[in-house]
Amino acid sequence: MRESFSIFAGWLIDGTGEPSRENMFIRVEHGLIRSVRPARQADMYTHDLINVSNCTLLPALLDCHVHLCMSGTTDEEVRRKQLSFGFEQAEKAIRVHLLDHLSYGTVAVRDGGDYGAHSLRFKREKLANDGLPIVLLSPGKAWRARGRYGRLIGRPPADGKSLAEAVKERNVETDHIKIANSGVNSLIQFGKETRPQFQEAELAEAIRIGRVRGLKTMVHANGKEPVRAALQSGCHSIEHGFFMGKDNLEWMAERQVFWVPTAYSMKAYADLLGNGSVEAEVARRNLDHQLEQISMARKLDVPIAMGTDAGGLGINHGKALSEEIKLLMAAGYPLECSIRAATLDAARLLGLDGELGEIKKGMAATFIVAKGEPNCLPASLCPPERIYIRGRLWQAGRVGSRRD
Repeated sequence: MRESFSIFAGWLIDGTGEPSRENMFIRVEHGLIRSVRPARQADMYTHDLINVSNCTLLPALLDCHVHLCMSGTTDEEVRRKQLSFGFEQAEKAIRVHLLDHLSYGTVAVRDGGDYGAHSLRFKREKLANDGLPIVLLSPGKAWRARGRYGRLIGRPPADGKSLAEAVKERNVETDHIKIANSGVNSLIQFGKETRPQFQEAELAEAIRIGRVRGLKTMVHANGKEPVRAALQSGCHSIEHGFFMGKDNLEWMAERQVFWVPTAYSMKAYADLLGNGSVEAEVARRNLDHQLEQISMARKLDVPIAMGTDAGGLGINHGKALSEEIKLLMAAGYPLECSIRAATLDAARLLGLDGELGEIKKGMAATFIVAKGEPNCLPASLCPPERIYIRGRLWQAGRVGSRRD
């Protein structure tokens, strides 16, 4: 498969948030982008030209919050079994979900933890041998307080140990730290908030230890107090952040702390639960409130990175990212800025901005070709016309398959 070619794109979205450009010529050599410029008439005679003049070219996507051991299936029996998978079963599901991400143009995912640290083991033992061209970042198991939310994604510190002591003693090499500092959103009582799982000093020391080890910390937090504690403790990203309020958003804007809103989780609940139920109504109100916060975040310049919570009920790996982009647009973000949250800003959060997230000279030729004009996005990502990874055309196979 050739890694050197020229491509003529009808439209280009480069990942920076700048407006799309028409009729662009991109030269790729040995898997790297060598030039990006407006096309000329003579370019049409280039011997190795790939003509996608009816398509939009954009960077490949990143999903900053997934749960690879779980699928978005609504089959209750399948979901129940997934909650107790051993590694042999989990690795099959993880492989399918990574293929689903690739099939929709997602080339990097950050896992939010699982009870068996299966995603971390898969990365170590299986990913390279499988030859899947995707970046997988995993914390292994997340941390939670005893008796609090998070059993499915992690564990509490051992008896008599503080969170900081547990993190310090943890010798397993991970890509980041995941901490749960609140409960989940109620689908019965709108706006219900839970207390923080950890004391602020304990949380701050755990995050400090992570920094010393070169690890960022992602914190699951909903509600004003749990989010504020995480921010004051020095976390790198707030995951979910429902009902966190303007004061916390202003804090994040001032210190440029990333927010991963996962708004689609509430839309998926609302759609699946159907009209008429209390749960569906509360899920819709939760979603509306989150969109209001996202709109406020745009005005305050809070950095947002796209994450889907894929693996949650009704949230399918790969496909859900386009739904999350739609919701950012519904909250007032222009298309190009919504794409930036799933490309360049996501790459910055994950520490991958030197290789992914932007189409410019010197970057890896890792991009998506989506059919139609930019106004066809994000629907045209389901699935994209073509996916190139370091200059190689990715053969997606069966797109969006649900084989778990």
